[in-house]
Amino acid sequence: MQLALYQIDAFTDRLFGGNPACVVPLEKWPGDDLLLNIARENAVAETAYFVQEGGEGEFTLRWFTPEIEMDLCGHATLATAHAIKTILNHPSKVLVFHTKSGQLEVSVEDEFYTMKFPSRNPSPALLPDLIRQSLDRQPQQVLKARDYVLVYESEADIRNIKINRQLIDQINLDPGGIIITARGQTCDFVSRFFTPQASIFEDPVTGSAHCSLIPYWSKQTGKKEMVALQLSDRMGKLYCVDQGEHVLISGYAKTYSTGTLWTE
Repeated sequence: MQLALYQIDAFTDRLFGGNPACVVPLEKWPGDDLLLNIARENAVAETAYFVQEGGEGEFTLRWFTPEIEMDLCGHATLATAHAIKTILNHPSKVLVFHTKSGQLEVSVEDEFYTMKFPSRNPSPALLPDLIRQSLDRQPQQVLKARDYVLVYESEADIRNIKINRQLIDQINLDPGGIIITARGQTCDFVSRFFTPQASIFEDPVTGSAHCSLIPYWSKQTGKKEMVALQLSDRMGKLYCVDQGEHVLISGYAKTYSTGTLWTE
């Protein structure tokens, strides 16, 4: 069987920036073992699979890391919308994705993608000892929704933190991870995202993390509209809106490659 394969850099307006995701369109769903094996072979943080199902502009969408199926992924959703619009030339300006996290909408305007995602407001939490011991500096505040949210004093803390991976890999947070965040110097807030036990430890740009970061920072800044930077080596820029029960997460994307994969 031959399948199309697109690799997209999401949350960036330049190649080799943002977060790379692979996108595979399907006519029907194969077994999960095949979906996981393809994701492992692709060796990026997320591979997205979609089947056109339902009405015009409606799709079923699933996301796989090299290890597990995820319940929500922002950058691979953006990458999928970009592939559908710019490679497959779909006419709809609003794409609807049916997912494990419910119905997600992506609107497109001049290659700028806006995703409507669920808000995941984090609550105060205790930090597991293994995570605390792995950090070379401790957060001012600890919260949790799907992911742990560790709030620091400054952007410098986010840039310079050292994490003992040997320690932190002893904890399993599937499907969640660890967000570190602080107010930004040139934007409203900054973050980084880490996933213990994952083949890609630091995710370059994490859209789903902003389901928690947006409601938190909206309260701290008093703003509904914000700009965020994820401070990985590849960097990513996200335009954020707090809508209460939902958040809007927007950004750009660039096509890196298109090709074909063989499954036998």
